[in-house]
Amino acid sequence: MKKIVIVEDDLFMREELASIFMKEKYAISCITCFQHTSKDILKESPDLVILDINLPGATGFEICRTVKQKSSVPLLVLTSRDQMRDELHALNLGADEYLTKPCHKDRLLARVSNLLRRYEGRNHFVEVQGIRLDRKTYTLYVGERSIVLPENQGKIMELLLSHSDDIVTKEMFFKKLWGTTEYIDENALQVNMTRLKKTLGSIFLNERIITIRGKGYCLVSSEGMKND
Repeated sequence: MKKIVIVEDDLFMREELASIFMKEKYAISCITCFQHTSKDILKESPDLVILDINLPGATGFEICRTVKQKSSVPLLVLTSRDQMRDELHALNLGADEYLTKPCHKDRLLARVSNLLRRYEGRNHFVEVQGIRLDRKTYTLYVGERSIVLPENQGKIMELLLSHSDDIVTKEMFFKKLWGTTEYIDENALQVNMTRLKKTLGSIFLNERIITIRGKGYCLVSSEGMKND
């Protein structure tokens, strides 16, 4: 069952959209708090996002930019803003579709279905600024280069890419690699992390893994790297 995240602050519109998609057998999650909207969207790991532009806090444009920088999830903007400049701005930020309200139910469903078909088979990839990882095979693609990572290194890279520019805690790595946060020797994580750093260096990746003392690790561009 495909999962759709609806980002809409108008209660009645949100409920109407949820009803439309649930009747079509989609799994629905609605964002109702707009303090950390982009992070909340990414945590849901949706198959598609429906996003309004006029939102409290960050605008839909800002959210679109952030989500598309950190995920390849298809994103459909549904808004009352019908100016060409708004549509072009959203599309330039990475939005895949732009529809204006009111929108006929069948048109909306058709656009959603089309987007999901276009992205079929890509949901097992995580991609951030030219770095692409196949979650199934842990093949890392950078430009024309590719390398198959050992499973643990692949899992580490998946977490780092999924939380690009954010700190990934040791507990998150423990859970991902070993399914628990209890009785894990931190040296085991350090060994895998060191090996991954060497691998990334061998393919001249512009991004580097840095240690955030007392917190965890973060994947950042080498241009902005100050300490490791």
